[in-house]
Amino acid sequence: MDYVKGIFKNRPNRFIAEVEVDGKLEIAHVPNTGRCKELLVEDALVWLKPSDNPNRKTKFSLHFVENKGVLVSLFSQEANKIVYDAIVDGKIKELSGYDYHQREKTVDNSRIDIYLANHEDDCCGMNFLVEPCYVEVKGVTLIVDGEARFPDAPTERGAKHLKELIKLKKEGKRCVVFFLIQHPIGKSFRPNWENDPIFSQTLNDAYDAGVEILVYGCDNQLSGIELIPESLDFDLGQSLSNSIIND
Repeated sequence: MDYVKGIFKNRPNRFIAEVEVDGKLEIAHVPNTGRCKELLVEDALVWLKPSDNPNRKTKFSLHFVENKGVLVSLFSQEANKIVYDAIVDGKIKELSGYDYHQREKTVDNSRIDIYLANHEDDCCGMNFLVEPCYVEVKGVTLIVDGEARFPDAPTERGAKHLKELIKLKKEGKRCVVFFLIQHPIGKSFRPNWENDPIFSQTLNDAYDAGVEILVYGCDNQLSGIELIPESLDFDLGQSLSNSIIND
């Protein structure tokens, strides 16, 4: 189904947006719980996916917003699928070589986005999984001075996931936190110390514990989104700058 062009007008709460479509005000679901205040500004051009469910309260979902001449993906759950598909297709060299791929692996009271492992036969011909790798994916849309920052709003859930990775790492498992930059302007990554010092410090703790950090960008087109197979730099320290690119 093709996208529908709209004009953003207002966001009454984090779940919905008021958008103008063909001169008529419509209500659209926002599939991103982040603030996105530097992106969802009045009269911003947005791209909506129509719903074919007649029982749904909102007629559209807001998938893209145009910012600085590029498309920014606001469909946060899509980040997990993009990374998963890229792993399966062998586009992420750091996560290649696994023959078992699973989305949403339950660990204690958390769900880790991606679980990787390898099949191995024992001496009795029984097959089991070895060399487990847990990957938590975070989609990033906030850009500050050319750097991607996460999160754009405090996230206790995000810090919880990092603590789960630290625990798994201490048990001898390979663990990765994967930041997918969904705004094409972002060319590197830094945690958002200004908005969420707890998450930022926990990310540093995770890295010190041996949890790997991967940062990649993606190519956003209305015809589809694909991961760009080239890792990007990151810096875990605090920044003195607090100037968003839209200011």
